[in-house]
Amino acid sequence: MDAYRRWAENGAKFFKEYGCLEIVECWEDFIPHREQTDFRKAVAAREGERVVLTWQIWTDKASFQNAEERMHDDPRMDTAGDPPFDARRLILGCFQPLATMGRN
Repeated sequence: MDAYRRWAENGAKFFKEYGCLEIVECWEDFIPHREQTDFRKAVAAREGERVVLTWQIWTDKASFQNAEERMHDDPRMDTAGDPPFDARRLILGCFQPLATMGRN
């Protein structure tokens, strides 16, 4: 958890530079095993591994896409070090909010 926290905190500073409004990093606390599907099955978690759920908030999709291109051209991406997880099992997607509560 400590290694992931350090990696995530460094990454958050980098993303903020490029316009990310908010990042939430969540460490597995309770993930029930289900018959059909669950978070552990989705990422093929092995015994003893923990699942992390992360989301980022950007002003809009265009801002994210523009930042994504610029971040990949930033040489710091090559020197950030390997993530403390198997990045091949990372699930990525963009979602548009339908309803929100609690934050503007």
